[in-house]
Amino acid sequence: MTLDDLRAFVAVCDSGSLSAVARELGCTQSAVSQRVRRLERELGLTLLERQPRGVSPTQAGRVLHRSAADGLGGLDQALRRLRDMRQGGGGTVRITTGATTVRHFMSAGVVAFRRRHPHVSLEFQTENSTRACLEALAANAADLAWITIRPPVRGVEQRPVTELPWVLAVRADDPLADRTEIGPGELAAIRHIRLPENSISRLRLDEHLTRQGTEPVSTTSVADWDTAILLAELGLGHAVVPALPGWHRSARRDLRLIPIPGLPPLAAGWAVRRWDALSPAALAFAETVSDSLHRRPDGGPDDDEHDGAQDGTEYGTEYGARDSGPLPPGAADHGSG
Repeated sequence: MTLDDLRAFVAVCDSGSLSAVARELGCTQSAVSQRVRRLERELGLTLLERQPRGVSPTQAGRVLHRSAADGLGGLDQALRRLRDMRQGGGGTVRITTGATTVRHFMSAGVVAFRRRHPHVSLEFQTENSTRACLEALAANAADLAWITIRPPVRGVEQRPVTELPWVLAVRADDPLADRTEIGPGELAAIRHIRLPENSISRLRLDEHLTRQGTEPVSTTSVADWDTAILLAELGLGHAVVPALPGWHRSARRDLRLIPIPGLPPLAAGWAVRRWDALSPAALAFAETVSDSLHRRPDGGPDDDEHDGAQDGTEYGTEYGARDSGPLPPGAADHGSG
């Protein structure tokens, strides 16, 4: 049994296809099959079974897959940390997140981190859902994932960083535009621009509205929060969205954001495989982003994007993101590297 055998087996379980793994590894399908058979001979158990399309792990295969994936992920992280140590403070931090996250949550943090750690590279991998971000973590394709916080996930540690109150986005000439707040029960009458199909935010919102007995009529759906806001501004409907940092700076005279205090806020923050296995650079980046959000009530970037100072505004008391506090002690303990 070799590490290459285990890596091939884990890849086959993840993809469900011997041929896909062969293409990824640049070898033949027969070579991948031989690696799996070698594991089966050594263990004396069948690990994969053929399906109408592809293959899937047997019960024994699922046991090995879970343990091997965790072990290989930890080993890869350790090797990356050792390479970073050898490079003397350099290295790479890999972040996976949604398409608009860097703009709304990380711009000030990225600037501050670049100043403090000029030799560390940042790699951003865009995904279209929290689930896809968590899959990137599981595949060891990312060190950090910025996600909408969800119920506990096996093999993942989540830490909330900020809370996002819900708001109703309407055009300035809409009959609701002059409201100072709106109740969840009143949303039944809106022309609803629905959030992304498989997003945690849409799932949470639907749960809240169902609990309130409210089912707004949906006129359209979108792929991201920013598009929902734009369509509301254009008068194509009403969007119930989390109040993202920085929206007040858009100077959108045709848009109003009306607080919905009756809906519990949405939590956003970091997810990792294990905090204590992250490199010092990755921990420092997570802490820097968290600090940049906590320094101002709205969590938005500085007026001068090239100035690290952060000054407060009144926006956070109305619709802005609310802090969930700094990263718990476990992160700060390792964040000075």
